Amino acid sequence: MNRTLNILAADEHIDDGDPKVLQLPNDADPQAIEVCLEDIERIDLSFPKFTDGRAYSQAFLLRRRLGFKGDIRATGDVLIDQLVQMERTGFSSAVLKEGVDATDAQRQFDRFAAFYQGDAVKTAPHFAAAGS
Repeated sequence: MNRTLNILAADEHIDDGDPKVLQLPNDADPQAIEVCLEDIERIDLSFPKFTDGRAYSQAFLLRRRLGFKGDIRATGDVLIDQLVQMERTGFSSAVLKEGVDATDAQRQFDRFAAFYQGDAVKTAPHFAAAGS
């Protein structure tokens, strides 16, 4: 599988107050910020704990419904076993929780090499793409 998710170690993530970077809390409605999306280059979505998946829905809404083309970054309690689903729901980068080794991430992408249904990144289902 060709991975498009950029994986960052915790110390590689920089939050320098750039006005083109928006930090969206995981209880915020992405549709409320639609009017300012053209001025934003990156949206950081937070996973306060790995069991809280609201940021997956936010990423999907931003990519599919609102057409956001910039970087959608997962931050917070991000573990390796979440990365494949993050990519499928529209995230383009993820900051791993401190202490998690990024070199182990490729194993997850190798384990799940293809999916039958479409997603936020590859919208066509597998059977439609196979006939092309």
